Amino acid sequence: MKPIRLITGFVTVGGWTMASRLLGFARDILLAVFLGAGPVAEAFLVAFALPNMFRRFFAEGAFNMAFVPMFSKRVDDPAKARAFAQEAFSGLGFVLLIFSAAGVIAMPLLVMAMAAGFAGDVRFELAVEFGRVCFFYILFISLAALLTGVLNAVGHFAAGAAAPVVLNVILVAALVLAQSGLIPVSPRAGEIAGLHSGRVLVWGVLAAGIGQFLLMWWIARRHGFRMGITRPRLSPDMRQLVRVAVPAALAGGVVQINLLVGRQVASYFDGAVAWLAYADRLYQLPLGVVGIAVGVVLLPDLSRRLAAGDEAGSRHGLSRAGEFALALTLPATAALIAIPGPLVSVLFERGAFDASDSAATALAVAVYGAGLPAFVLQKVMQPLYFAREDTVRPFRYAVWAMVINAGVAIGLAPFIGFIAAAWGTTLAGWAMVGLLWWGARDMGLVAKFDDRLRRRIPRQVLASAIMGGVLVIAAGLLRDMLATGGWRYLALLGLVVLGMVSYAIASHLTGAFTLRDLKSATRRG
Repeated sequence: MKPIRLITGFVTVGGWTMASRLLGFARDILLAVFLGAGPVAEAFLVAFALPNMFRRFFAEGAFNMAFVPMFSKRVDDPAKARAFAQEAFSGLGFVLLIFSAAGVIAMPLLVMAMAAGFAGDVRFELAVEFGRVCFFYILFISLAALLTGVLNAVGHFAAGAAAPVVLNVILVAALVLAQSGLIPVSPRAGEIAGLHSGRVLVWGVLAAGIGQFLLMWWIARRHGFRMGITRPRLSPDMRQLVRVAVPAALAGGVVQINLLVGRQVASYFDGAVAWLAYADRLYQLPLGVVGIAVGVVLLPDLSRRLAAGDEAGSRHGLSRAGEFALALTLPATAALIAIPGPLVSVLFERGAFDASDSAATALAVAVYGAGLPAFVLQKVMQPLYFAREDTVRPFRYAVWAMVINAGVAIGLAPFIGFIAAAWGTTLAGWAMVGLLWWGARDMGLVAKFDDRLRRRIPRQVLASAIMGGVLVIAAGLLRDMLATGGWRYLALLGLVVLGMVSYAIASHLTGAFTLRDLKSATRRG
């Protein structure tokens, strides 16, 4: 992969991810308006989290972290690459078909594992009902993720990054249609506020999974990868794939246990599952735009460079990925910590979502914001291991992070309430970064940031802190506007623009990042 493809790939994936996340904001704003933090909203969020959790476990986590490096090494031989991709497609589809059917049968147990605090009230029954409808989403979205990995490995990033837009378009449409009266109300749906919208939403999730899969299947076919239904077989390549994927699956399982712990803690506090979900949406915006974009593009790039023995190019790619990620992530962190209240109240506070919901969600946003650089740095550092087909050490580090997460979330919940779950996630994220950095000591210069990045990091931190201070002062001056009808949207827009301008000026004055750097990166990668 030529150097220019690296930065171009970041921008492509990040741009489409931004579009998807903005549509996701629209979805969550409508969800907050129509369902608030009530029982239907919490049941839907838990039900939707189930297939998403296992998607990350099977596809984006274990399978792709093992599949992409192995596939990347075969792309110079198209016949071998196509055969390997077809075998992986058939094997993953077979496993997921059985797993999805089993999940539907065992849905009460899965909901109990996700949110034991729901037991004995209407949220449990709703979550089981919703979960059984949308659980097959995992089958379609995981196969779509595999096809995305195939296209990413050959340098086609746009399609896979654009596919999640389909999900959010369908879910926004489902919410609007549910409120419009065009979809008949099912029996007894009027007994619980918002139940009709919740039922329409879960069918929308399943439809979105099918839509994303068909889109990726068609695009992969256009690029020469004609995936069909074949009998799965355990060939030597598949045995190697399983050998590498199992530790990654275990690591993915540990990450999901962290999420389970957080939801379990939150489920014992009324409204907390929804508060954390809305806060997650805010910090996932920069994480998706920057962190996921870097991880998606960097893994196949490093795999190919390391296979070719290009250590200098690998180090340069890693350092530029880190520089790009931190230059965009650190100011986002400063904003989430400095002005979480205005962000949450303007975006979500309307309809069934009131001021008390805003205050609780804003607290979670600030805590998650403190962990945002850690979550992004993980995306930068993990490809160092996965490109070498080393999935064992990341698994061990994930176990230690899980222990920290559980200790903080469960241990502090009796004292500080639901926010202990957010603190557990943030502190575990920083622990994981420390362990990944420590474990990379034996990888040589490839795993070390270059002198340019080491000089830039303190300057990026300073520029972001200056921007955060400016936002705090400005938010205080605009307090009345931020609480007044239509003016609050203009006030928030003003804060966003002011933040961007102040960060750009501070970056130029401190030498953290300049326009010349951006132009240079775009030209050379």
